[in-house]
Amino acid sequence: MIGLGTYAFFWQHSARVPEPLSLVGAFERTRELDVDLFQICDYAPLLEMSDSELDDAAAAARSLGLTIELGTKGIDPAHLTEFLRLADLFDAELVRSMVYSPDFRPSLDEASRILDDILPSFDAAGVTLALETYEQVPTADLVGLIERVGSDRLGICLDPANVVAGLELPRDAVERCAPLTRNVHVKDFAFARQDGWVGFTYSGAPMGEGLHDYPHLLATVTPEARGINEIVEHWLPWQGDPETTVQAEIAWTTTTLDYLRRNR
Repeated sequence: MIGLGTYAFFWQHSARVPEPLSLVGAFERTRELDVDLFQICDYAPLLEMSDSELDDAAAAARSLGLTIELGTKGIDPAHLTEFLRLADLFDAELVRSMVYSPDFRPSLDEASRILDDILPSFDAAGVTLALETYEQVPTADLVGLIERVGSDRLGICLDPANVVAGLELPRDAVERCAPLTRNVHVKDFAFARQDGWVGFTYSGAPMGEGLHDYPHLLATVTPEARGINEIVEHWLPWQGDPETTVQAEIAWTTTTLDYLRRNR
């Protein structure tokens, strides 16, 4: 299933725009785009919402016919337990996370023990935990951790763009992670020369115009055949003013959805 995530609304949610989009507003725009899935990912206000606000948001998602996934950072047991509670509230069957959070960086051995302890709760709740590929944990180490734990409720959220910062090739990450992938983050990316030719900027690109070999990912991971959801994100730089930036973000979302729908 194709879905949108909060990173597809990054600037529309931002305080840099005059009227930031609410979470329910993002749900409504997702439905307007004929998309049935939304991933609330790294959305800081989620943990600041009152119980009544959370109930209202979950009710809005249901009334719009949206399937919800959740996303956060880290594997601190108390934090993951809170996200299991939120998963129950939103009827979410997947929580995306990362091995590290800003305030908790376990060793891989510690991470293995933590996951061994917490995953029975995920299994009982019918929720999958998908740990994202990113530069702070080499892909081989992430795969090794997940294989070591050996739970059907643990897998990978595949984002090939992230691994470049760790000097890995996206295609290599795709091939290494394919058997364990449970979720895909979809965005294109490219390098551009900085002014004066003093280095490069690594940033987002409209889908199909950058360096991401998405057909290779589709052929290798086969997300549609395996029921793996593809969540649209962007790395869109600020475009100089709120209106231009928001319009570009909306255009990138439309471009990505069109690309994905053409390449099923």
